Amino acid sequence: MKKIPLGRSGIEVSEWCLGTMTYGSQTPEDDAHRQLDMALDAGIDFLDAAEMYPVNPVKAETVGRTEEFIGNWIEKSGKRGAYKIATKAAGPNPGWARDGKGYDGGNLREIVEGSLRRLKTEVIDLYQLHWPERGHYHFRRYWSYDPSDQNAERTLAHMDEVLGTLKALVAEGKIRAFGLSNETAWGTTRWIDRAAAIGGPRVVSVQNEYSLLSRLYDTDMAEMAVNEEVLLLAYSPLACGYLTGKYQDGVPEGSRLAINGDLGGRKTDRVIAATQAYLDIAARHGLDPVHMALAWQRTRPFPICPIFGATNTDQLERILAGREVVLSDEVVAEIDAAHKQHPLPY
Repeated sequence: MKKIPLGRSGIEVSEWCLGTMTYGSQTPEDDAHRQLDMALDAGIDFLDAAEMYPVNPVKAETVGRTEEFIGNWIEKSGKRGAYKIATKAAGPNPGWARDGKGYDGGNLREIVEGSLRRLKTEVIDLYQLHWPERGHYHFRRYWSYDPSDQNAERTLAHMDEVLGTLKALVAEGKIRAFGLSNETAWGTTRWIDRAAAIGGPRVVSVQNEYSLLSRLYDTDMAEMAVNEEVLLLAYSPLACGYLTGKYQDGVPEGSRLAINGDLGGRKTDRVIAATQAYLDIAARHGLDPVHMALAWQRTRPFPICPIFGATNTDQLERILAGREVVLSDEVVAEIDAAHKQHPLPY
């Protein structure tokens, strides 16, 4: 599999990243370990986890379990060097981590060292902040987004605190690179500016939602990414399963939608029609819609690496079968037309 630069870090990663957010909830440990082996055999050397995982649902008693599963695989296989490992610190939350407290310069070291213990490793290749402390428009909050209560001075002071701790952790060899998640163009550029000002680690990536059905990244964030050489780690590239086609005729038992009811606000009156437009394109061109959705990400005009997850090895096998698919100009043009007909369906 092709290798791409992780921003300006000097680290190279595979152009696809294995997501692990169901490890410990829908995905049992033996299946998770098989997935780690399968992805590695397919040429993927980049995996993404988080302090809060597993999800669906997130529970205080399971926070950290995904990292533990990965750590057990590392210990059992002895293949720590085979993967570049990314993980994330949870921001302010309903109470399942640190009684709801997010991260700051005072507690970030403890959060990082907790992940290191669970992962059974001495270094995290990419450490990310899962969502901003100041508030943000992600997770479908853009429909009523109101940043008017934000305080720039307070935000910048918080960034300096966090960057100071990250700088020390990089110097100690516990973190190699720094990234963001669920961030905005303003937030990303401020993190970059403050890092330059105090000598902290520079942002190399931002992990935001991006798929055929979710294209907020295409404007200001894309401009930022090109000019600042920030890699998009695109999560939910299959739109939480919509782009597989499995929800077109109902809700399969045991699926994410069956478990949580609305896919975090993605179930809307327009999403089925929008999804069908892309399924029809795939059918016309003899493509598996899963392969089309992932291959389309390679056509984007900014640095990008999709993060895909699989509940089980059968799903992962289907995904990996399309890793060499390249889309024709005709397919891309039809996708562009469908996007104009069905913008932002959730």
